[in-house]
Formats: sequence, C-alpha cells, structure tokens
Amino acid sequence: MSFDVLGDVNYLAVLVATIAWFVLGAIWYAPPVLGRPWQRSLGIEMPEGFRPNPLIFVVTFVVYFVTALALAALARATGSQTVGEGTVLGVVTGVGLALMILAGGALYERRPEPGVWFAINGIFNVIAYLLVSVIVTVWD
Repeated sequence: MSFDVLGDVNYLAVLVATIAWFVLGAIWYAPPVLGRPWQRSLGIEMPEGFRPNPLIFVVTFVVYFVTALALAALARATGSQTVGEGTVLGVVTGVGLALMILAGGALYERRPEPGVWFAINGIFNVIAYLLVSVIVTVWD
C-alpha cells in the first residue's frame, strides 16, 4: 500500500460518510437517547442550559473525516467494492481497532462505570465504522 491510493479515494463519499457518522453521533449521544448514561459513566453532570464550545464539534468532524478517509484508503487498497466487502472492512476495523482501543481505555482510565462507558462507546464505534466502511466501499 502507498499514499498513491489517496488519489483513488472518492472524497465526496468520504464527506457524506463523515456527515452520516456525525449525525449518528448526535443522535446516539443526545441526552434522551444515551447521553445521560454516557455522562453518568464518565462521572460528569452537565448543568442546566449548558452549551459546549462549538470547537468540540469542529474537531469531532475533522476526526471523523480523517478516519473515514483512512477507511476509504483501506477499501481501495484492498480492492473492496461490494456491501459485503464494506461490511467485512467495517467489522475488522470497528472491532479489531476501535473496540479494542476502547477496551484498553475502559480498563485503565478509572471511569466510574467502565462497563457502561465501554458499551455505549464501543457499540457506537462499531456501528459507525460499519456505516462509513460500507459508504466509502460501494460509492465508487
């Protein structure tokens, strides 16, 4: 694999996949969905009317874009083109990379509810990697 594969990536697909991931996260971590249990698992409480710094959303978008770009490059480098191949890429990277990195964090970072934190973040990341991998794989 070389960086030349970046020239074969469909950047519109990467952008759409990034937006899909961002929307998924907005729903997943919304307080009425899993936001409150996620906050509790971290031991944080948001004051009424709290508004986060908008920079957090910009950085999150950039992180998702770079990750979607990496997944697109992997899809191209492996010759993946079908929904099935995108699904395999999503499972391998979602479980083999994202989920395992989160497992280490859950073990060592001393969160108040590490199992809850791991489940919420882990399932979200596996679903996101699946979603992004399928989009960037089939959208050629």
